[in-house]
Amino acid sequence: MLKQGLQQSQLQKLSPQQIQFIKLLQLNSVDILQRIDQELIENPALLKAADSDAAPDETAPISETELATPEEEKKDLTVDDYLADESFDVKDYVNDEYDPDGFHLSDEGDEEKKERPLAETHSFHEELMEQFSAIAEDEKELAIGNQIIGSIDDDGYLRRSLLAIANDLAFSINIDSNEEELKKVLIKVHTLDPAGIGATSLQECLLLQLKRKDQSLSNVKIAAEIITNYFDDFTKKHYDKLLKSLKIGESDLKDVIHIITRLNPKPGEAIDNSATQYITPDFILIEELGRLTVHLNSRNAPDLRISKNYLETLRGFDGAKSPTREQKDTAQFIKQKLDGARWFIDSIKQRHNTLLLTMNAILKFQYSFFQEGDESFLRPMILKDIAEITNLDISTISRVANSKYVQTEWGTFALKYFFSEGIQTDDGEEVSSREVKKILKEAIESEEKNKPLPDERLMDILKEKGYNIARRTVAKYREQMNIPVARLRKEI
Repeated sequence: MLKQGLQQSQLQKLSPQQIQFIKLLQLNSVDILQRIDQELIENPALLKAADSDAAPDETAPISETELATPEEEKKDLTVDDYLADESFDVKDYVNDEYDPDGFHLSDEGDEEKKERPLAETHSFHEELMEQFSAIAEDEKELAIGNQIIGSIDDDGYLRRSLLAIANDLAFSINIDSNEEELKKVLIKVHTLDPAGIGATSLQECLLLQLKRKDQSLSNVKIAAEIITNYFDDFTKKHYDKLLKSLKIGESDLKDVIHIITRLNPKPGEAIDNSATQYITPDFILIEELGRLTVHLNSRNAPDLRISKNYLETLRGFDGAKSPTREQKDTAQFIKQKLDGARWFIDSIKQRHNTLLLTMNAILKFQYSFFQEGDESFLRPMILKDIAEITNLDISTISRVANSKYVQTEWGTFALKYFFSEGIQTDDGEEVSSREVKKILKEAIESEEKNKPLPDERLMDILKEKGYNIARRTVAKYREQMNIPVARLRKEI
């Protein structure tokens, strides 16, 4: 049964300024410049300080509390007397179609959308198609080859069945083919570079690469035999069984393992289509008068102004006694752009203050590390610790720490590097889990490779050093460092 009724509820809704500030805060020094350039293009009322038409800096940084204030409670900074005409409502321009950050305010407003420019390069599939076009015998074979190549995943494997590809050819470009034809073309695809392209499994991928090696070498033949007939034993490192089955010595098996482990299990990644990327630090730590101080990269704090010409034009409408509709529309447009520019400048300044506040708190918390550069000096630190020091929300700290870097005397570090959970020693001292991982890594690096240390033994080593940690925690840290279990670390 349907019913109608009224219900009151309290809802928290982010203002356009808050949304803009949040999105700007999570950008790094490279992305923020791109975002500023975009805003300069879209809003003619926003200018760089060096522009001749730039007005003096009359705006002061706004606080996070002010950003949270609903728009209807804020005073308008432009020519209200003129725009307050009864026939014209200043709220007309504050609608769903306008968002100072270039986003429509909808249910999807919470999504973090970043657009990064990509260098123009040949894609992985384009390079393969270019190679195949040189060996294709006719148009049909070229079409089949391109369809197969287009079905290859980014890691270089063909996981789609030939029957499905044949159906794609029939429905998409009206080419009749069968599995036998596709197999012949796939064999040609296997000859493309890099070796191993188009394989349907890791086993086939390794065999395709071994076929390109000098077959006169006995160890290459043994390697191919191992991959063909003893692949499961090899992946599980049952070396004793391999020695017995192949009737070879340990030195020969070592050479064979060396050959196999130098093969590429993901040949698609051999074609690097990404442009070289350099880390641009957001913060720079400099020692001044014996103390470390934080400096924000100048990219993060550009000097922006509003247009003096736009301000004067809007004030010019103030003297009109009976403004026409065109004048009102013009005033509405100018006011919209000026307020959008002010919002953007305030958000940039607030971002500047929030970044410095957060980084100074991290510097204070981890001062010993920044001074000495020794990882063992890192203190356990979580987002909540910095949030309490700065009186900011944890989500704000998280956005600052995300994709930001600091340049120090000891190198450039991601801010996330300094956050780690704490572990208590037998003496009651709290240390960072990073220090425990360092001890684990050193123990594994110094172990006998033919008798690698199991997690139970690693747990005992940590207990001997005063770290009372469970075996499952040891396993968790080992996995976080991408170190396999003892059985898979075994060498002969």
